[in-house]
Amino acid sequence: MRWLVASVVAPCSLVWPQQSSVMGTWLTQSGGAQVRITPCQNPAQGPICGNIVGLINPKGPEGQVVAPDMATDYRNTDPSLRGRKVLGMALIWGFKATSDSNGFEDGQIYNGENGKIYNANISQQPHGKLRLRGYVGPPMFGETQLWKRVN
Repeated sequence: MRWLVASVVAPCSLVWPQQSSVMGTWLTQSGGAQVRITPCQNPAQGPICGNIVGLINPKGPEGQVVAPDMATDYRNTDPSLRGRKVLGMALIWGFKATSDSNGFEDGQIYNGENGKIYNANISQQPHGKLRLRGYVGPPMFGETQLWKRVN
């Protein structure tokens, strides 16, 4: 059984770092976080998931700079989640693949700057950047960000 799992997982791990894929590590538009997009471990969460793997000069509740491993989700709208660590936190999930192999839609993205969850679409752009569109209601009522690949 272990061999079967390894034979299924190994080809996937060889495919995802390619430059034409949304898979990989990305620097957010604000430059404050690095997000790694990988296949979801739980298929119920969709084909891709993203977690925060790096923070650049994170701040605490009073605006003071804190160590990345000490940064918490203090802006979360759910008070029970305000103490959770930001590093490792899920940022994107729930997407569906589109007809474009480099695009995903109808997912969710968490905005740590205001503690809210938005609907989102993601696509790899021809120029190599990742386009994220977060929105409430129709996608036309949203905001687009471009993330740069870290690796």
